[in-house]
Amino acid sequence: MRKRNVKVVGAGNAHEALVVLDRDAVDVVVLDVKMPGMDGIQALREIKKRYPAVEVIMLTGHADMDAAIEGMEIGAFDYLMKPANLEELLYKVEKAYERKTLQTP
Repeated sequence: MRKRNVKVVGAGNAHEALVVLDRDAVDVVVLDVKMPGMDGIQALREIKKRYPAVEVIMLTGHADMDAAIEGMEIGAFDYLMKPANLEELLYKVEKAYERKTLQTP
């Protein structure tokens, strides 16, 4: 993504991601459903509670489709099946960013 001039900040788990969100202005989060500790659905709930304008794209395996649907109901922008195609991910990140900038004054 950096090769495409997308500023990226990584986090190893949901707790690290929340620290990044507390520290940095982030527009779009790409969030795996399966993570150690706090799972993606719990992390999505916390992100939307603290930062409702941040758009979230969920990454899910086939077995986690119910979690992806639940994520959409909670407020995720969209989801992708793993392994995600980079072009499709970049497209969704761009669309999520557009929605974020339109909704934020």
